[in-house]
Amino acid sequence: MKRSALVVLVGLLASGAAMANADLAKAKNCMACHSVANKVVGPAFKDVAAKYAGQKDAEDKLTQKVLKGGSGVWGPVPMPANTQVSEAEARTLVKWVLSQK
Repeated sequence: MKRSALVVLVGLLASGAAMANADLAKAKNCMACHSVANKVVGPAFKDVAAKYAGQKDAEDKLTQKVLKGGSGVWGPVPMPANTQVSEAEARTLVKWVLSQK
C-alpha cells in the first residue's frame, strides 16, 4: 500500500472513531447539557479537555464523574449520575472529550 493511501486510511479510521464517540455522546444524552465548543448547562467539552490537559489521573477521575455525577468544579449546577452509561462507555466518552481542542 502506498504511503499516501495508508495516511488516508488511518485518517478515515480516526475520524470514524471520533464520529462514533460523538454519536455515543448523543445516544447517552450528554449533549443535553454539553456541546463540544460552547457552554450549555455544563462546560464545553473543549474546556474540559483544556482544564484536565496533562493530568495523569484525568481519565480515571472524569470516568467516575460521568458515572457518579459531581458538583462544584464548573459552578453551582450539579452533574447527575449517569446510570445509563456503563464504565466502558464512560471511559470511551472521557477519552473523546479529552481529545477535543
